[in-house]
Amino acid sequence: MSDISNTTERDPNELRSNRWFAPDDLRSFGHRSRMKQMGFGDQDFRNKPIVAILNTWSDLNTCHSHFPQRAEDIKRGILQAGGFPVEIPVMSLGEMLMKPTTMLYRNLLAMEVEEVLRCHPIDSVVLLGGCDKTVPGLLMGALSADIPCIFLPAGPMLKGRWKNETLGSGSDVWKYWAERCAGNLCDGAWREMEDSIARSAGTCMTMGTASTMACVVEAMGFTLPGAASIPAVMAEHSRLASATGRRAVEMAWEKLRPSDIISVKSIDNGIVAQQAIGGSTNAIVHIIALAGRAGLVMSMDRFDEISQKVPYIADIRPAGRFLMEDFHNAGGLPALLNLLQEQLNLNCLTVSGKTMGEQILGAEVIDDQVIRSLKNAISPTGGTCVLRGNLAPEGCVIKTVAADPKLLQHRGPAVVFENYAEMKQAIDDPDLPVTKDSILVLRSAGPLGAPGFPEWGMLPIPKKLLKEGVRDMVRISDARMSGTSYGTCILHVSPESHIGGPLALVQTGDEIEIDVAGRSIHWHVGLKEISKRRAAWTPPDFKWKRGYHAMFAAHVTQAHQGCDFDFLAGRSPGEEPDIF
Repeated sequence: MSDISNTTERDPNELRSNRWFAPDDLRSFGHRSRMKQMGFGDQDFRNKPIVAILNTWSDLNTCHSHFPQRAEDIKRGILQAGGFPVEIPVMSLGEMLMKPTTMLYRNLLAMEVEEVLRCHPIDSVVLLGGCDKTVPGLLMGALSADIPCIFLPAGPMLKGRWKNETLGSGSDVWKYWAERCAGNLCDGAWREMEDSIARSAGTCMTMGTASTMACVVEAMGFTLPGAASIPAVMAEHSRLASATGRRAVEMAWEKLRPSDIISVKSIDNGIVAQQAIGGSTNAIVHIIALAGRAGLVMSMDRFDEISQKVPYIADIRPAGRFLMEDFHNAGGLPALLNLLQEQLNLNCLTVSGKTMGEQILGAEVIDDQVIRSLKNAISPTGGTCVLRGNLAPEGCVIKTVAADPKLLQHRGPAVVFENYAEMKQAIDDPDLPVTKDSILVLRSAGPLGAPGFPEWGMLPIPKKLLKEGVRDMVRISDARMSGTSYGTCILHVSPESHIGGPLALVQTGDEIEIDVAGRSIHWHVGLKEISKRRAAWTPPDFKWKRGYHAMFAAHVTQAHQGCDFDFLAGRSPGEEPDIF
C-alpha cells in the first residue's frame, strides 16, 4: 500500500479541478465562493487534488451498512495525502431487496457514475461498492469517463453460525430449504438459521457474485493488493480504506487513468481469477460489459478457452467447503494468483503503480486446504464453461464445479414453464409430469423477457422429487443464477426466448441433450418441425412502456454481448464540460 508522497514539485495547474477554481473570472468566482459557503477555505480545496468518493450506501442496501464509516476512513487517507475529499452518493443497488432484479439497474448506475464524474471538478475517484451489480456498474461508468479511479470492495460479512454448523449465505439457504421442503427440517430450526446466517455488515461470505467481482476487479488491477477478501468489519478493512484514499491522491497527480490499466491482457487476468476461484457465472456478463466500455470486444468463447487451461483451486462455497473469511486467512487473492503466474499477464499495470507481477510477488498460501496447490487442484479446469448448439446459437453457460458430475452428460424430456409465475405455481403440483431425468426449462427470463435478466436460473426441485431424495437435476433458462447458487443449471441461453431465440419454441416432452465435455447443447427436434413452430410463434410485447424501462427495452444487448446499452459502448475521454 502506497506511502504518502512529496507533492511539492507537482504542478497544480495540471489538475482537472483547477479548470473550475483557478481562473480569475466570474464563473470561477462563483465556484470558489460556493465552496466557501460550505465553510471551506482556499487552503482546503485550492491547488490540491479533489478526490471523489462515490458511495453506494443506502438504508436498504444490507451489504453496505458499514459504508458511512468507510467513507470517513477513505476521507482520512485523502486528507493525509494532501487531497480534498468530496463524498457523492450514487444509486445503491441492494441485491436482497430490489425487485425484479438489480441487473435491471446496473446500466443506470453506470450512466450516473459516468456523468457525475464528467460534470464535477474531480481529479480522481474512489469507487465504494460491493454488492453484486454495484461493482460492474461503478467500474463501467468510471471506464467510460476515464478519470483516475480506484475500487474499494465492501468486503464479505463474517461467517454464519447455527449450532455447530457454519453457514454460508445463499448456498446454505438453498440446501436447508430443500431439506425443509422434503420434511427434514422443522420451522423452529429454520427461524434459528434466519437469525444467525447474516452476522455482520458486508457482502455474501460465499464466493457469490459480490466476492467474485471483487476478485476479478483486483485481478484486473483496480484495487490495492488483497482488497477482495478482507471481511467488512475487520480493522484491516478500515486501514485498507484509508490506504485507498491516500493512493487516490497520488493517482490524481500521476494521471493514472483506467485506460492505462484495462486491456485485453488485464481482462484475461480477471477471467483467470474467475475460473480459479470457481466464481459466479454472472462475472461473464459483467466482464464482457467492462470490456465493451474500454472499446474492446470480448467473446464468451474466451472464457471457455481460459477455463480449459486454468485449474479450480479455491475450495470455497458454493462449489467448495470454505468461506471468504477462510480465503482471506489463507492468503487471499494475491496468494492464489501467485500460484498461477504462468497463466497471468504479469506486466499489466495496477492502481498501486506496480505491475501485477510485482503486486503478487512473495504472496504466501497460509492454508493449502482452502487455496489448493496446482497438484492438488479441485478440478484441472476452471469453474465455468460455455456450451453452444441449436438451442443456444450464441452460447450459454454452466458452472460445472457446482453441478452434479453425473448430469454433465444427460438427455431427457423437457418440462417447460412459460414464465416465472407459471413455474412458481406449477412446480410443486403433484401431477406435474416430471421425473429426476426431466429437464426443467424456464423462458421469459432474459434481459427483455423478465425484464432485467433476473436470477431465476436455479429452478427449484419439485417437492415430490425432493421427497424421493433428488437434490439436483438439469435446468435450462435464459435467466441468470445467483453466484451463491449451485446445481446443474444452464444459464444465459442466447438469444433469449423473448426475441425469438430457439428456447421460445421448446415444448414439454421435447428431448434435450447436454454434453459439457463436448461443449454442446442439442435440442432434438427436426428443422421442419422447428420451422412450423416458428411460423406459429407470436412475439410477446414488452410490458413497460415509459421512462427508464422503455429505454432499457430499446437499447439493452443480449447476454453474450454483456447486456449493456448499445449506445454506451466505448470510452468518452475528452468529453469535458466546455461551458463555464
